[in-house]
Amino acid sequence: MTRLRSDFWVSAYLRRCGVEGVDAALRKRGAAEAGAIFVKVDHLDGTASLYGPAPQMFLDDDGERRFAPVLRGVMPLDVEERMTREMRFDPDLWLVEVDDREGRHFLDLATEG
Repeated sequence: MTRLRSDFWVSAYLRRCGVEGVDAALRKRGAAEAGAIFVKVDHLDGTASLYGPAPQMFLDDDGERRFAPVLRGVMPLDVEERMTREMRFDPDLWLVEVDDREGRHFLDLATEG
């Protein structure tokens, strides 16, 4: 099954956050068709979490994007440093930032089974 383009997915994700009353913003636009998507969640308490593409071994054949935690409950600067390294490795990635005290992210997380 074909996966939804990154630009369409990000647009729909930003809309979903808005509908749920959660502030979200596009921080970095990546490759429209297949750029990797990362989501930073600022918990507004001095901590943040980062979610990125799930490893391929946890993906189903349904074509849905799955995410995995990269960092959880760390200082926001730690997330920024990690994303700086990721952008050096993959300049075509997308970065979305969500601000939510409850840590809601609305992502489909990969599970081990």
